[in-house]
Amino acid sequence: MKKAAIIGATGFGGCGLLEILARHPEITVTQLFAKNEINIKISDIYPHLSNFYDLEVKSMETIDYSSIDIAFFCTPDQAGMNLIDEFVARNIPVIDYSGDFRFNSMEEYKTYAVNKSMKPEHTAVDAMKHSVYGLCEKNKTAISDATIVGNPGCFAISLILPLLPLSENGIITTETIVCDSKSGVSGAGKNPGAANFYPQRYENINTYREGSHQHLVEAEMNINRKQKSNYKLFFVPQVIPMTRGILSNIYADISTSVKQADITALFEEYYRDAPFVTITDKSPNTSFVRGTNTCLIRPLVDLRTGKLLITSVIDNLMKGQSGNAVQCANILLGLNETTGLDYPSNYP
Repeated sequence: MKKAAIIGATGFGGCGLLEILARHPEITVTQLFAKNEINIKISDIYPHLSNFYDLEVKSMETIDYSSIDIAFFCTPDQAGMNLIDEFVARNIPVIDYSGDFRFNSMEEYKTYAVNKSMKPEHTAVDAMKHSVYGLCEKNKTAISDATIVGNPGCFAISLILPLLPLSENGIITTETIVCDSKSGVSGAGKNPGAANFYPQRYENINTYREGSHQHLVEAEMNINRKQKSNYKLFFVPQVIPMTRGILSNIYADISTSVKQADITALFEEYYRDAPFVTITDKSPNTSFVRGTNTCLIRPLVDLRTGKLLITSVIDNLMKGQSGNAVQCANILLGLNETTGLDYPSNYP
């Protein structure tokens, strides 16, 4: 049994990880850490975990590195970069939830940081250069050999997975691709701020960071990597009054010679060996993937306009966060990537 430490255990990301690992047959959680809510049992913070965990949340000063096989940094941006050196020195693999290790160059990281209104500074540049982007469907071999894995952003993974088969095969004929994504409020985290206070969120939907969202950087980076193409995404995220889930609609131009059967076959072949990507010809609902690590994708050729619509749905706290992190951990530890994750959605 592999021993896991969770840093940032008291947020939604840590909670989701604890829920998954409570039923994982090969990974057990032995240490929990946070900046706040320390010396409190995790079951007192999240009572639904009371029959599964008796651990107290501790400060990082008490960490026992010698009994950690893998660490999960469920921490905000620019926290993991200040913790990573101690883990690297001891060769402890780390899955980081933030944007600290999603990039291998300062140029890419600076753009990300500026888009998120942060200082474009990184305190662990050498570690960043050796990190692997945690896109299991593309980087499985690299993840298996990694020491640091940067878990993808929730919006980013909902765009990258539906776009990769198209970008790598040159199917899209225009440089700009329009992406429209709607997310539940949990994407803002445990302390979401005034904008998501119930009276201001209920019966309200809004766009934000139009064309400049931080996840745009990693999405463009990944869809353009293989073919060295130059696709640009006009990305408009929205927050809707729903707890969890992301629905992304992607609009693109394709050649009139490309038919629905061609597109469907392309997606099915591309993701033939991807256990958590499902291709459908039905209209996706976020409820179909709630509580799972699945990305459900529907590619649709509109014959009347000649446009291609690709819809993807994920659970932002699962495939968009903790579920994908466990999938990465499974690969990194030499386990079957579906271990602890292969179960149906919570429906309705």
